[in-house]
Amino acid sequence: MAPDAATVSENLREAMRFFGRARREGEIRDLPALTVISSGVDYGVFNAAVLCASLNGDVGALSRQMDESADFYRAKNLPWSFWACDDLIGETRGPLRGVLERHSLRHITTAPGMVAEALASPVRALPRMEVREVSDGPTRTAFSHVTAVAFDIPFAVCDAVYGAGRGWGGSLRGWVGYQEGRPICTTATIAWAGVIGIYSVGTLPAWQRRGYAEAVMRHAIERTRASAASNGIVLQSTRAGLRLYERMGFRAVTSIHVFLSR
Repeated sequence: MAPDAATVSENLREAMRFFGRARREGEIRDLPALTVISSGVDYGVFNAAVLCASLNGDVGALSRQMDESADFYRAKNLPWSFWACDDLIGETRGPLRGVLERHSLRHITTAPGMVAEALASPVRALPRMEVREVSDGPTRTAFSHVTAVAFDIPFAVCDAVYGAGRGWGGSLRGWVGYQEGRPICTTATIAWAGVIGIYSVGTLPAWQRRGYAEAVMRHAIERTRASAASNGIVLQSTRAGLRLYERMGFRAVTSIHVFLSR
């Protein structure tokens, strides 16, 4: 069976749980329709309320759970974000705007949720490089460094989450590509909900557009598939990565909306 929008959303939610497990200050709360995940770090994207169930038009339920999420983060004095799969929003789309405005949550991005039953063959020869799984202090630091540069996040924020050892070793696995002994690209994989999810695909600017992102992704997917049965692959695409993913055999099945507190 091909992955669908619900599978994309479920895999994303488990991947986001990494932030709540990464540090002692982290916390995860499961509400009926939201999973509230706090990294304890002063960075809104790493503190998330993720919509995990269809609300079937029940705006009151959404409003109450959003209030509870806002109170949770207010008590911790942390910025936060709201993540929602288009297919789960459903009939609450109109009223949702009012709930978001009441909590001062502004839209920052909409990412295509994409699936592939299998990867297409590469259209060009991919570069060779050494790929290491994140498993110790140096690889955690390397993952933090590339992620900070590639996604324009302060290194101290990335290192507080990705540099800690607590989160790794769970469902999320990290991978770092090295060229000439230097870390240049990253990805992360998670086998969950019957599929392999791809996250944190980043390449340092000087090494972009040479096939390194595709190479590290293919390596990570192969290694992850070797230890976990899966029926496909899912990811959320940035605008810059869309053509690459389409070339690799992915197609959009939904959209993931992200809102950030002001």
